[in-house]
Amino acid sequence: MPRSRLQTVQAPCKVNLHLGIYAEKDARGYHRVDSVMVPVGLCNTISIESAPETSVAFEPALDGLVRRNATQRAVELLSQELGVDECVAVRIKRCIPSGGGLGSSSADAGSVLRALAERWDVDPLDQRVVSVARRVGADVAFFLNPVPSLLRGAGDTLDKTFPALAGVPLALVMPEGCASSTREVYEEFDRIPSVPERPDALCDALTRGNILGIAARIYNNLAPAALRLKPVMGEPADWLSQQPGVIASQITGSGSCSFAICESASAAERIVRTAENEHGWWAKAVFTVGLDGQVC
Repeated sequence: MPRSRLQTVQAPCKVNLHLGIYAEKDARGYHRVDSVMVPVGLCNTISIESAPETSVAFEPALDGLVRRNATQRAVELLSQELGVDECVAVRIKRCIPSGGGLGSSSADAGSVLRALAERWDVDPLDQRVVSVARRVGADVAFFLNPVPSLLRGAGDTLDKTFPALAGVPLALVMPEGCASSTREVYEEFDRIPSVPERPDALCDALTRGNILGIAARIYNNLAPAALRLKPVMGEPADWLSQQPGVIASQITGSGSCSFAICESASAAERIVRTAENEHGWWAKAVFTVGLDGQVC
């Protein structure tokens, strides 16, 4: 790919169909994790082009929850790892909310790594790229190849992938002003740790493409810690579970967004309208997506 070329890529968010946190930690201080993630068609739009110096800009600007710019670090580490001297300007138009458990900063960093690897004639799953992704953050490696996947380690080591799960209607719902701090949620988990269920049955359902089987087995043992810190995020979670047309619902990641697997797109849209109009919650009707270049 000519390095002067403008690239535009879509960075999908994710939901955790299974998130199992263990009390034990690795040498970096990261918890051992079983994480089953699927990509979802709520996306940030990223543009990349050559520039006199490397920069990363966000629209709208990042809020105070973001302690560091993961995307900037990803660009710098990858250029060093590959020995590339091209500087790039990265612009990110944000639609994925921060602090929702949807992987916003990881989606940006992982999608930029994927795009830069292609720009610099390297396979995005080259071990050098994967190594950089793991250094940047726990979920970043998932976004190098955002397909339904089981990741272990700290949620940064790919164990297996599953067939595409595109077109499943979801409703995403989150209280306004209730962004969650992943670090604080994990600290609260450490205060009252639990032993997670295994993801085997969910993985079997994913392999078969059995939506009802998947819905019956969604799981998150980090959610109780998130709810203890911010009980208000439990309101949409409880509300979703009672709505007609919802097959199953759960908080994703460390919160504060809940997702519902819905019977139909019209059910998801109805739920979202009600969440917005009657409760004042942030809400989106979306679909699970495949990596086909048209995810959003």
